[in-house]
Amino acid sequence: MGYWKSKVLPKIKKVFEKDSAKKAAAAEATKVFDASKEDISKEFEEKKVELQPKVLEVYEASSAEIKTVVKEGTEAGLKKHSAAVVKFVEELVKIEFPGSKVVSEACSKYGPAYVPGPVLFVFEKVSTFIPVEEKPAEPEAEAPAPAVEGEAAATTTSTEKEIVVEEAAAPPAAEAEKPADTPAAEPAAATEAPAAVKVEEAAPAAAAAAPEAPKP
Repeated sequence: MGYWKSKVLPKIKKVFEKDSAKKAAAAEATKVFDASKEDISKEFEEKKVELQPKVLEVYEASSAEIKTVVKEGTEAGLKKHSAAVVKFVEELVKIEFPGSKVVSEACSKYGPAYVPGPVLFVFEKVSTFIPVEEKPAEPEAEAPAPAVEGEAAATTTSTEKEIVVEEAAAPPAAEAEKPADTPAAEPAAATEAPAAVKVEEAAPAAAAAAPEAPKP
C-alpha cells in the first residue's frame, strides 16, 4: 500500500495533470483558430484556382486511409489515422494551403485528436477540390417472365368449365321445347274431331234421302 501511494499514484496524477494541461492548451489553440476562420476562408476563395491542381496532386499521392478521412471528416478517423493526418497537413503547408500552417503546428504539439475542429475545417476546404465519384448504376432487376403456361392452363380450364356449363344447360332447353309441341297437336286433334262428327251426321241424312227400292 505504501508503494502504491509513494510511487504509482504520483505518476498517475502527473499523467492526468499533463493531459488536462494539454487539453486546455489545445482548446486555447482551437479558440484562436476559430477566430481566424473568416480570414482563412477569404484567402481560400482568392487562391482557389491556383490551389486546385496542387491540392489534387497532394491528395492523389496520399494513402487510401487519409483519403477516407478527408472525405468522411470524422473525429474517429483523426484518432485512428493521426500519423497520416499529420503528414497530410504538412504536405498542405508546402503548397501554402490557407490555415494549414496553424493546424500543422497544433497537430505537432497536441495531436490531431485534440484539435479536431481546425483539422476538419481545413479538410472540408480540401474536399471541395475532390471530384465526386459516381457509383456505377446497378442493373435493374429483370421482371419475372410471365407464366404463359400457367395462364394458358387457366384459360383452358376456364373454357372447359364454360363448355361443361353450356352442355349441362342444354337438356333443360330441349325439355322446355317439348311442352311447346304438345299444345300444337291438341288443336289439330280438336280440328279433326268435328270433321268426324260431320261425317257421321251426314251418313244418316244420305240414307234418308235415298229412294226406297220398288217392292216386287
